[in-house]
Amino acid sequence: MTTPPPLSPSGCPVLHGETFAARPQEVYQQLRYAGTVGWAEIAPAVHALVVTDYRAAVTLLNDPRTYSKDSRRWADLTAGHVPSDSPVLAMMAWRPSVLYTDGEQHARLRRAMEDCLARIDTHELREITRRSALTLIARITGTGNGGADIMADFADVVPMLVFAELLGCPAEMTQRMVRACQHLISAGPEAARGGAEFAEILAELIQLRRTRPGQDLTSWMIGHDAQLSDEEALHQLFCAVGAGIIPVAACTAWTLHLLLRDDAYAGPLAAGTLTVRRALEKTLWERPPMANFSVHFARHDTYLNGVGLPGGVPILISHAAVNTDPSLPPDLGYDNRAHLAWSTGPHRCPASSQAITIVQTAVETIFDQLWDMALVDDRTEPLLRHGPFHQCPQEMRVTFRAKKPSRLPAATASASAGGTS
Repeated sequence: MTTPPPLSPSGCPVLHGETFAARPQEVYQQLRYAGTVGWAEIAPAVHALVVTDYRAAVTLLNDPRTYSKDSRRWADLTAGHVPSDSPVLAMMAWRPSVLYTDGEQHARLRRAMEDCLARIDTHELREITRRSALTLIARITGTGNGGADIMADFADVVPMLVFAELLGCPAEMTQRMVRACQHLISAGPEAARGGAEFAEILAELIQLRRTRPGQDLTSWMIGHDAQLSDEEALHQLFCAVGAGIIPVAACTAWTLHLLLRDDAYAGPLAAGTLTVRRALEKTLWERPPMANFSVHFARHDTYLNGVGLPGGVPILISHAAVNTDPSLPPDLGYDNRAHLAWSTGPHRCPASSQAITIVQTAVETIFDQLWDMALVDDRTEPLLRHGPFHQCPQEMRVTFRAKKPSRLPAATASASAGGTS
């Protein structure tokens, strides 16, 4: 009989650290014992309410009159009770972007974001992703050792290269952006530095595109009729890339893991009877890349499905827990896209279709090139990266038949120096 995951000093389940990374479902079960909503420690000395009930999550996410996204309402943060170096602040502190605003300001920023994303041609996005994937695969096979960590060497880097091209980054800036993003996603002491470096790069890029506009997200954002300030444009782009890179990397990794691990998927895929998209949909149900996020704050003391919620307290939606809520119909099926991996309501992810395109294309490309990949680790549950928000493997080592080094695709060869070191 396994020992239950330890509780925090205040008696709450702990949504961070080594134990949570190793046994997340057990921690979600601890939260379910508290009911629809329960207290959890999301970082040392930082607490939040966490929703684990699917129907309660849908109710909250569709009620902007009662719940706000503005983290300036966070009472403990305002009172100085949240450590200034807390790792959760990078994701929860207020910024003038679509992620942290309400009402008319949110509508204005959301319109700009949606309009700019809508200008991304789907066929071009597939081609950018394919070229980026081939660049990384060429590097992987170029070592000649017949193995790789496709988390660090592929899944983490593909979305970085894709977004660098979508933003209109020059080659030198692309290399710096990838390095900054690698620090940002590390969840270690260098994460804050990576975030600061990434913001500096975006500021440079905005100034560049103000003088030399192009056909890219940066130019479209600063030229939008919403008339965003440079600060607003920077944080909009920071939100778009930050919300794109880490979830897309995690979703790519989990889709690959499912296809490599689960015989019910691996066999049909090899036979051509299963699409990667179906595996991706199962991944979004079982392994939502943002495990716990969609932070809201009650505007006043209120009740959610009979549970009292105080105002000024962060309320997280556990996308991982609500998607696996035992009260959901057992025959719902993975083809049903009612999962909350992309959230729902007025703050639903505006780039879900683009994210799916990147993941599906990246996975199809690597399977086409490395069709004989096999996982090295035989554990069903790989170790996860630490932290409350993302559900992502620490590594995913594979072997494959050693191949001759491939030529880099010409269009992305200049970006190849921006990969992992």
